[in-house]
Amino acid sequence: METNIARASDIFGTKKDTIKASARQHAMAFVQKIDTLAKSSFWPNIKPKTFLENIKLNINKPLSIYEGVSTNFCGYAALSYILLHDEPLLYAKFMIELYEHGEAIMGKTSFRPSSEIKQAVGTMKFKGKLDIRPADQMWFLSLADHFKGYLNLFDKHYDAGDEDKLWASVNYAKFNRMLRELLDEKVDAIGSDLIHPAISDLYEYINSMMKTGTMVLYINNTFLYKKTHSALKLAVPTHYIILQEISKVDDTITIVYWDYGGRSLRQLTTKFLQRITYGITHCTKKMNDVE
Repeated sequence: METNIARASDIFGTKKDTIKASARQHAMAFVQKIDTLAKSSFWPNIKPKTFLENIKLNINKPLSIYEGVSTNFCGYAALSYILLHDEPLLYAKFMIELYEHGEAIMGKTSFRPSSEIKQAVGTMKFKGKLDIRPADQMWFLSLADHFKGYLNLFDKHYDAGDEDKLWASVNYAKFNRMLRELLDEKVDAIGSDLIHPAISDLYEYINSMMKTGTMVLYINNTFLYKKTHSALKLAVPTHYIILQEISKVDDTITIVYWDYGGRSLRQLTTKFLQRITYGITHCTKKMNDVE
């Protein structure tokens, strides 16, 4: 079933983010207290003012976070969506700490980015909006520099342009490991990099699970739309999306999902959904915030 992709806002209007108002306010209050930020000796190519503006944008409009053109940052962007919606204050404190001291801790993970990463942040070109978002460059590159999966074994050290290559790629086990080590989330995952989930009724499973938490689908996006992540064009998963709404009429499934800095809408058949889905990750906060 072939259909055009549309921005969900074009059909449903602009829908508010699910982030709690109190969580956003606490994060913004923390950032607002920082009147000025001195230029960091650890990150020589970052302009402090632009860095702070980028952080404020992510807190106020978490849907706008964008992986960049032709990069392999999609897994890190999907993780960022969950972080910014569930724990924006954690995000803000971590980013300021990493900027000011060149290292920082989030969850169970200590980040100590390499000198190559610190030199690269702020210098990206031809990556769309990512070019002017140094905080996103810092965050994505630091994640890729620290976390490694089997896809990264042949390219462990960053060189210019590696954001487009296997160095930055995120296999499914690595994605779920990042979630568990960084965030206070209960993570239930089913699927793999090669085999589709063994679920008899995929729609019903997804529909029931997403009512209690954030749903991430690991998909083969070469079937969903045209985008090249690498030279390989195989029937394998390459992309992560956040599923926000799903409904079904007869055999037509309608989904609204977050991807590439905004929401999109797509209609597809049950068979097509099964064909593109390789992983289903369900995240719920372990501790409930008080509004």
